[in-house]
Amino acid sequence: MRGSLQSFAGALFAAAFLLMQGPARAQDPTLAETRAIEALISSQIDAFRSDDSTRAYSFASPVLQRQFVNPETFMSMVKGGYQPVYRPKSVAFGRLREVKGNLVQEVFVVGPDGKDWTALYAVEQQPDGSWRISGCKLLDEPRVSA
Repeated sequence: MRGSLQSFAGALFAAAFLLMQGPARAQDPTLAETRAIEALISSQIDAFRSDDSTRAYSFASPVLQRQFVNPETFMSMVKGGYQPVYRPKSVAFGRLREVKGNLVQEVFVVGPDGKDWTALYAVEQQPDGSWRISGCKLLDEPRVSA
């Protein structure tokens, strides 16, 4: 049962990433937006590292919060399907880019097992101007060292 719940939750989280909603953007992300989004993602990863499910859940968009009902369900999904961002050994930010009118932040993580991952975080701006995470897709992408 637990595995099927985690698979279902992971599928919902991925679906939210793919079905991002929001108006198309007219310009490239500003420096202020980039800094705010990096701070948002860093704060959620810090909450994961300290097992603070309530705080981690607070950074999720309203749509994700409705899908995962409460902080404990959300954290269970993250623990089960997103170990590289739940317990990263290292985190580095890549490009913030527009994808289909929405902003997606590249985050390069080394997972707890030492494996390289790229996490694509979809974010959406709220009516009050704040940012929330609307999805995360993990890509198994080894990087080339210089």
